[in-house]
Amino acid sequence: MAEKATAEPVKSKSELAAAEAHRKRQQQELELQRERILDQRTSSPHRRAALEAALAEIEARLKELE
Repeated sequence: MAEKATAEPVKSKSELAAAEAHRKRQQQELELQRERILDQRTSSPHRRAALEAALAEIEARLKELE
């Protein structure tokens, strides 16, 4: 029985550059969202909990991109 090759296709330099540019844009967008959340002030415990949850999600997504 012959084994099938499971290697990923080789990407061209332009495809790699486009993927890297996309990743950087996503990272910048998440960092801006993070800054906006950190800048918000609230005395409402419910609003604060929502902001903390959003911040945790953004930070997790940033770690995935690194």
